[in-house]
Amino acid sequence: MSPVAETPYWWSAVPMAARPPRPLPERADVVVLGSGYTGLSAARTLARAGASVVVLEKETIGWGASSRNGGQVLTGMKLGAAELLARFGPERARELYRSSLEAIDFVERLVSEENIACGFRRSGHLEAACKPAHFERFRRDQELLARAFGHEVRLVPKNELRAELCTDYYHGALLDERSAALQPAQYVHGLAAAAERAGAGLHELTPALHVTKSATGFRIATPRGALEAKDVLVATNGYTGAVTPKLRRRVIPIGSYIVATEPLDAARAQALLPRRRVVFDSKNFLFYFRLSEDNRLLFGGRAQFTPSSASSTRTAAAILRRGMLQVFPGLGDARIEYAWSGSVAFTRDLTPHAGRMDGMAYAMGYCAHGVGIASFLGDAMADAMLGRPDRNPFRGLPFPVIPAYDGRPWFLPFVGLWYKLRDWIH
Repeated sequence: MSPVAETPYWWSAVPMAARPPRPLPERADVVVLGSGYTGLSAARTLARAGASVVVLEKETIGWGASSRNGGQVLTGMKLGAAELLARFGPERARELYRSSLEAIDFVERLVSEENIACGFRRSGHLEAACKPAHFERFRRDQELLARAFGHEVRLVPKNELRAELCTDYYHGALLDERSAALQPAQYVHGLAAAAERAGAGLHELTPALHVTKSATGFRIATPRGALEAKDVLVATNGYTGAVTPKLRRRVIPIGSYIVATEPLDAARAQALLPRRRVVFDSKNFLFYFRLSEDNRLLFGGRAQFTPSSASSTRTAAAILRRGMLQVFPGLGDARIEYAWSGSVAFTRDLTPHAGRMDGMAYAMGYCAHGVGIASFLGDAMADAMLGRPDRNPFRGLPFPVIPAYDGRPWFLPFVGLWYKLRDWIH
């Protein structure tokens, strides 16, 4: 049996080696920390407006979750419609929900304008009900989305589910046609190329070591020297570290894990997901899955509540294979060829945040719904930094500190047990 590759399947289509180093300038209008969707989207917009932009990346372009995620570009946020209304009231809840739809439109437009070959398509998503009670909740969600948000979704009862998803594991689904799919590594590399064409300077293997205030704005120290910047955008999300300690205390890195099968026969793949939707289910310890362009089944999930690491990835791969066979028992002979993980950032209130802290701009905390909203917020924060109208839907929201947390998520195993209990009870 061939060994399992412990790198993202997506990387097989893009160059992951670092670019040759280029001289680091002494100053820039804006320094962006992080080369994921947020940072590169912002860099593109800033550079197109004439700003001098330097992007600093500790690893290589898009090395984090931006090239490791499941490629699902989803409507909505981690908080459901009822929770959004209860927490924020009708007007703000509608603004936040609308931003998730605008984010998908933004990605679609950006991919078209920049000619990014990343397989973007409006596939639609299915949220699959793990219990009959979850499907009844979907009925309430359908009515609420239509009434409060003007957003139409469709119920797929269990007796009709095989037209969408060939399994008896779930008890129906909620179908949203507005969601999309893409190849995340191709997308982030296309976004990097677009930022470079606009004039942004991308510097890989160049982490920010310290950021301090200076007479002209900020001084950013790196292993390759220091530079001055008028402004800084922190776009580190699940990889936020000690360089920005106040932000690090507000986001928790949680591992998200994925396995990919060998390519399946086209007819077999078509039978699994006849309309090639992207899918996630209704558990807290959820599964999410889709087909790749070459008919691999990509099957992911939280698997365990731990930060991403080599050992946790191997443990999670075994858990995910068992989960895949629960959902699709007929795949017992399908070989797993890839297993990987990445860190997504969760916040205490399960809401993304964007604004300013210690004088620096930031956008992060997407709670595993980041492909669209991270791209959108990068662009919106760039506009705000340029003095354009404020399009940040999260402006002014308090960004809560996580108690007894200094960047080491010691409490995650206990949180995981709590969510497992909730999945069992509800």
